[in-house]
Amino acid sequence: MNLNGVWALYRFEMARFGRTIWTSLLVPVITTSLYFIVFGSAIGSQMREVSGVPYGAFIVPGLMLLAIFSESIMNGSFGIYMPRFTGTIYELLSAPLSPFETVLGYVGAAASKSLLIALIIFATAHIFVDLTVQHPFAMIGYLVLVSVTFCMFGFVIGIFAKGFEQLQVIPLLIVTPLTFLGGAFYSVHILPEPWRTVTLFNPVVYLINGFRWTFFGTSDVAVAVSLTVTLGLLAACLATIAVVFRTGWRLKN
Repeated sequence: MNLNGVWALYRFEMARFGRTIWTSLLVPVITTSLYFIVFGSAIGSQMREVSGVPYGAFIVPGLMLLAIFSESIMNGSFGIYMPRFTGTIYELLSAPLSPFETVLGYVGAAASKSLLIALIIFATAHIFVDLTVQHPFAMIGYLVLVSVTFCMFGFVIGIFAKGFEQLQVIPLLIVTPLTFLGGAFYSVHILPEPWRTVTLFNPVVYLINGFRWTFFGTSDVAVAVSLTVTLGLLAACLATIAVVFRTGWRLKN
């Protein structure tokens, strides 16, 4: 493996993040605080507990994944789209890097940024609520898995996008609404039928509930199903990226 090449890509992407680091770190703190003020105070005053968990603590996993989804897609897509936009993609393709090494450098950097933002949100949440993680190692592992999955999803978007505006279509019009409708701020069990059944077709439900289980040991769906859905999304992204690099579609033309 060309570790020097992977490290060069990783450093390049992290250097771009470093140029706007204070803005990148301040935004999640402000956003998280506003969510706790609006949801934690307004709704929390009417809904004290959900599944035996204080409402303020209950929404923390959803807040973290909401940030992970958007940050991972943005970082993963922008990283590969810029070489395509500027024309330097041909230098990248001619470099002594395999497709795996190229993806590892870009996705590794994007995932590092997303995980840092998630940990900042986690730290900020402690200002507002008492929070204990029942399965800390599972929480970290699941967080890394979701981050890598959505960074690869963003990588796919960056390959297929024809313009900057298309980089935002899926995150804004699909992923964010699915997150709000996926139990980020409520339990699926409180929904009446048929909406409860309809919600189960939303894949984000399984990601959020799997992550919430690592915090509180409780979930609206089976943890094994949540993990299976997450791994399935990861496999689909890997397969798509493999086909793109094998054919060169959207990369070489």
